[in-house]
Amino acid sequence: MTVDDRFIERSREPGDDELVGTRSPIVTGPVSDWAMDFSHLEPEWAADPYPIIDDLRERCPIAHTGRFGGGWLPTRYEDVAAIAYDTERFSSRAIIMSNFRPPVELAPMGSSPPISSDPPFHHHARKLLLPAFTKTAVARREEATRAFCHSLIDSLEGQEVVDAARDYAQHIPVRVIADLLGFPPEDGPRFRTFIEHVLEGVNLPPEERMANMDELFDYLLAQIRDHVDHPRDDLTTYLVDAELGGRKLEAAHVAGTMALLLIAGIDTTWSAIGASLWHLARTPADRERLVAEPGLLPTAMEEFLRAYAPVTMARLVKEDMRWNGVDMKADDWVLLSFPAGNRDPEQFDRAGEVVIDREVNRHAAFGLGIHRCLGSHLARMELRIALEVWLERVPVFGLADPGAVTWSTGQVRGPRTLPVRIGS
Repeated sequence: MTVDDRFIERSREPGDDELVGTRSPIVTGPVSDWAMDFSHLEPEWAADPYPIIDDLRERCPIAHTGRFGGGWLPTRYEDVAAIAYDTERFSSRAIIMSNFRPPVELAPMGSSPPISSDPPFHHHARKLLLPAFTKTAVARREEATRAFCHSLIDSLEGQEVVDAARDYAQHIPVRVIADLLGFPPEDGPRFRTFIEHVLEGVNLPPEERMANMDELFDYLLAQIRDHVDHPRDDLTTYLVDAELGGRKLEAAHVAGTMALLLIAGIDTTWSAIGASLWHLARTPADRERLVAEPGLLPTAMEEFLRAYAPVTMARLVKEDMRWNGVDMKADDWVLLSFPAGNRDPEQFDRAGEVVIDREVNRHAAFGLGIHRCLGSHLARMELRIALEVWLERVPVFGLADPGAVTWSTGQVRGPRTLPVRIGS
């Protein structure tokens, strides 16, 4: 089969892994006891999960829920790390805790390789992508990213109150990832819709979630066909031409990897940028210090990543077992809360404080184990440039209305709206 033939017919496997298999009904609504009935979809979790996490760490470090068909939430760094590194007992075939579990047959590739892949397939799928995310490759994107950030600030000129999330942070990774994949930059609004559907729509009716996933993968497969017909120097063409074991990648593999980069590569980064700006808007002393000492920004940036880590990943328990004092069942969910691990006082001094000159900071914002974020260099570059340009152009700003700040629900947490007042 030729490369062209592989992408003529639509393959639905990439988008179906969370819509087939074992169904587990979600129950949303008020939580009476976070230790026995947690739900990361509730508004109080989105607004401020850290007091909840701190309380659980003290009295029930591995919380349980009957929602989603059963799941666990470890809150200690050592437990989060242990599960992240344990690929023998925990599977990555599903990373979004939802009302469906994908069938075991989808392993080891999963729907969005390599993040959904188990060993040994994971190693080869990840290795394919490494060249695109080296420090050298990322450095080539810095100039364009900086210019784009300046253009966003230019567009805000004359406005006293702006939304630092919607008008700034959320545009930056959209442009970077679109350029990386060779997608039309004007499709940015569609990317934001895809992200909300995948990450925040896990409680939608099955037919609606199926339709949303169809829309995403129809778009991706259209991009693949266009790249087959018109090859260019971007990551999509690279994936279309790539081989594993002497064979071209399956359409499901190419589309799934593109979905991973489009969804995870955008929301995680804009959440980190937005959370950092939120902190600086509400903490004048830190803002003023960074404006006066720009050389401190790389250190402060790592602290923002630690304190406001945006990402929580899911795993599935492979077999019934007793694990660290709790009885886990096969296909139970486990939420790997890297934000919880990053706030563990056993791992970090003054864990609940934001210390922008923290010297030792081995945080887990980019994950742990074999699935540690392969795009960490790219994310760091975007965060650094976004903050450098903002602080250079907008050195004085504060929250216009703290009560108007909203945060995303689900497994990627960051400001969705962030109104700030520019100037004194």
